[in-house]
Amino acid sequence: MTPISPGKVISTILKHDSKRTSYKIALLRAINDVVLAFPDLRNYDQCVAVPLRRLAEFWIAYYWPFVEGSKPILQGARSELRNDIAFRDDLTAFRQDWEKFSGGISRPADGFFVINELRVLRKRRTYSLAFLTAYERAIKSICKALENPICHAGPGKWGVFSRPTRCSQLSNMIYLPTKSMKETVYRVADNSHVYDAPRNVIPLPGVEGDELCLIFEPALWRTFRDVSLWVEALCIHEWCLFTENVHQGPGITIDRGDVYRLLTDRPDNRRPLTWERNQVELLMMEGKQFICPWTAKMISLQAYDIDHLMPLSVYPINELWNLIPSDSTFNCHVKRNRLPSLERLERARPHLELAYAHYNDSHALAQALAEDVSVRFLHIQSSDLKYPQAITTAVIDFIDQVAESRNLARF
Repeated sequence: MTPISPGKVISTILKHDSKRTSYKIALLRAINDVVLAFPDLRNYDQCVAVPLRRLAEFWIAYYWPFVEGSKPILQGARSELRNDIAFRDDLTAFRQDWEKFSGGISRPADGFFVINELRVLRKRRTYSLAFLTAYERAIKSICKALENPICHAGPGKWGVFSRPTRCSQLSNMIYLPTKSMKETVYRVADNSHVYDAPRNVIPLPGVEGDELCLIFEPALWRTFRDVSLWVEALCIHEWCLFTENVHQGPGITIDRGDVYRLLTDRPDNRRPLTWERNQVELLMMEGKQFICPWTAKMISLQAYDIDHLMPLSVYPINELWNLIPSDSTFNCHVKRNRLPSLERLERARPHLELAYAHYNDSHALAQALAEDVSVRFLHIQSSDLKYPQAITTAVIDFIDQVAESRNLARF
């Protein structure tokens, strides 16, 4: 079989694979978002293990606007025996729980807000057991549904992706390149069938030992990173066309413009950063001085913002490394929702290092920082002698890679 390049694989799945639901489109969009969220993994040139759970979290955000209780938008054929999407009931129930929690306020991007909240351990602890149980039920249902597009993407069964495997078993796995694709997918093989050098597998930061993971060979991972903007645009375009052609029921029509608006809505910072702000002010009252990374001005208690280095409209992250005290006027009127240039990031380096060092001097903030760094960046330990510098380097690289991959406005 003629080898297929990774880029060709992506476009073929999106444009030519048969689709009874939007699952395959959602799968590629989720993979694309995961690759963008962990840019430092490109430095290791090894296979990457992505938990199905992480992909499922993105599916909660993507499908959120399609499970509004009073106005569901179908994502495939529905019959008396089955829903259009297997997880509709569980995700609808979870969205309804969220709307009760938030006082009935709802918007299409709330799914992104919710998954961001529940990824941060200190924020997750503020939600009720019943709410978290509903969330886990939706995640479990989506993980099961994910196995279908993973299996049937591309030619035949398991034509593109290998069967998901437990993270705890990765050390015993050997991955061999398939004959149908050029340096793209590695299959699980036992030792008696080894005919090439095995590759090590790196799990995403924060992966639990028994999580079910999808394995990506470096070439496919790099391709998603290099054409991230194109993949995002094509996924949304194909999703709009697909949904427009789904029969929604008697007298119900939806056009691609409606779908585009739902798929591209972005979250706001509805929940104030009260805890983080209080902790920063305690440090300032103890004599710690923060410097705005963009203006180099000293931060005062009277007027400052907690700035999202990576704006919420670009990527909704409330992890502590992304939250830095900054000059309020500059943040509101100059930075806004733009990303800093690499030159400006480098000028900000000492001020970011100072902020992370101060965070590490606070027991509460040090614990939060360690938790948040551990689920985002590989090989950064709070015991490192140059811990603040290591975080700063990783953050600068992360922001620069996201900006480059998505061709975003910078200042």
